[in-house]
Amino acid sequence: MEKTFTAHREDRPGAAWLARFRDGRDEAARWYLGEGAPERPSAAECRAALARHMPEFVGLYDDLCGMVGDDDLAHRILSHYRPAPHRQGCSQAVWLGPDGPALIRNYDYPLSAITGRIEMTAWAGRRVIGMVQRPWGGCLDGMNEDGLVASCTLGGLARRGEGFAIIQMLRYVLETCGSVREAVAALRRLPAVQLHNVTLLDRTGEHATVFLGPRREAAVTRQTTCTNHQERILPASRSALRQRVLEEALDDPSMSLAALAARFFDAPLYSRKLSFTTAYTALYRPEAGRVDYLWPGHRWSQTFDRFEEGAYTHDYGALEP
Repeated sequence: MEKTFTAHREDRPGAAWLARFRDGRDEAARWYLGEGAPERPSAAECRAALARHMPEFVGLYDDLCGMVGDDDLAHRILSHYRPAPHRQGCSQAVWLGPDGPALIRNYDYPLSAITGRIEMTAWAGRRVIGMVQRPWGGCLDGMNEDGLVASCTLGGLARRGEGFAIIQMLRYVLETCGSVREAVAALRRLPAVQLHNVTLLDRTGEHATVFLGPRREAAVTRQTTCTNHQERILPASRSALRQRVLEEALDDPSMSLAALAARFFDAPLYSRKLSFTTAYTALYRPEAGRVDYLWPGHRWSQTFDRFEEGAYTHDYGALEP
């Protein structure tokens, strides 16, 4: 199975963004509405939530709604407010040793559902490089030019509530915050629609992993490893196993950043399952303003000073059912 990843510089959404949104509107609607999901909020409720929690985004949101025209569902989708819940895998770790600080993550998700778009943007003057997902540039992981890195994993399946998609929350943090301290403060006040974990790192080496979700207070930890659970997990779970593997790697005195990155290509961190394929590995080095997108046998590096537009197609071979 193959997947093509593309890289683009797009300071603000314009005509090219509108064409992409129209082409992908049906897919975005499926993402937002889900299957058998409860009734979603009105467009007016969505805009009000955005104005209350992310006022910095309202101007751009209104511009986008004007671009798509009189399309109530599109306006709701663009808010990222109260979408249907979705599952994802993912493992990530913070490296504070030689060549650090760095954040490494695997993103595990069905390949057919991943946008695969790397963007460098400057919506509000602060440049951001991120792996983005429809409908309008929500980030799965990313870094801004101040050296703040943010990356998310699913935190569990049990709770669903009112709040925003995690990809919107990461985009908001990267657009408006310049340090881990500022990002933690922002995440504490933003409501998440489901359980998620966000790992933060900045160029000073300051780091945090924040547990988010409906009907719980945000918990800020100093964990340097994170998979798909929060405080409680069955010891025999795959999520617990992946976290133990990462903890053991970080505790190994002979470990290097390159060796840790290579470990992300091995089981149990690396998944070849069709339903949750490791789509890519990202290695963020905030001090250098550099991110390496990694696949077995291939590295695609991007920096703020030299951002390379283009495309890369990876062959994942035969995946396991």
